[in-house]
Amino acid sequence: MKKFVQILFLIPLVSFLMSSCSSENDTVIEDEPVLLAAEILLDVAYGPNARQIYDLYLPEGRTKETTKVIVLIHGGGWTSGDKADMSNFVSLLQENYPDYAVVNMNYVLAEVGVPAFPNQFLDVDSVITQLSSQEEDLQIKAEFGLIGTSAGAHIALMYDYSYDITNKVKFVANIVGPTDFTDPFYADNPNFQLVLSLLVDENAYPQGTNYAEAVSPVYQVTSSSSPTILFYGDQDPIVPLSNGETLEAALNSASVPNSFTIYSGGHGDDWSLGDYVDLQSKLGVHIETYLPLQ
Repeated sequence: MKKFVQILFLIPLVSFLMSSCSSENDTVIEDEPVLLAAEILLDVAYGPNARQIYDLYLPEGRTKETTKVIVLIHGGGWTSGDKADMSNFVSLLQENYPDYAVVNMNYVLAEVGVPAFPNQFLDVDSVITQLSSQEEDLQIKAEFGLIGTSAGAHIALMYDYSYDITNKVKFVANIVGPTDFTDPFYADNPNFQLVLSLLVDENAYPQGTNYAEAVSPVYQVTSSSSPTILFYGDQDPIVPLSNGETLEAALNSASVPNSFTIYSGGHGDDWSLGDYVDLQSKLGVHIETYLPLQ
């Protein structure tokens, strides 16, 4: 083409026309990048047990550089419950924070011969390890926030405070989670030691371990603990308000950013509509502050 243009150089008009045609024909129009479509993966296995599954909600337009992950952990006293119990949180996050990936996980429930601790903490570790290894395939960034309710909040706190050695978790949201099993509310219950012995795998801890302390998040708080938001009821018959107060004091002592909100009522099921709106608002600020998309 260049040689042809040179030959026509002495004919200005034709040269002009040919140059114009050459410019138009040689222009490469780059395709705009194709956004990844939203995707839902249900009952993804992360271990051999039938309970070791999670649902994964991947947002549209996700990238490995920006799409961070929020993990939901259900309650149920470590012996019951299901990820389906967190479906309202899935909807809430998808509606208000559509650019995050959401994981709604199950874990192996405790029963006779199958202790909860530390197995349930390690289940969270397995989920985070698996997702972290799939950053490229899933187009997600291995930075996580944990939201747990009741026993799920206890599991989330314990995982972050004791097991997240690579600091992949950036925040924890604790909704009515037990934090201190040395609290008289538990310790003075004549059945508590039996319950604790059934929940703890004693072979997983050194001989002489004080199990009530070993599985209490308040005793695991360090300056490396993630920013934590707490929500409690002032008349909770299952988890005493003192558990929230004790955890708040421990976080403050370790200079860990935290927020503590008390609502009028019990274990979350009788809080007012205004309380739920307030919880959503404060939780949103916590997410955007400690797990920002940029």
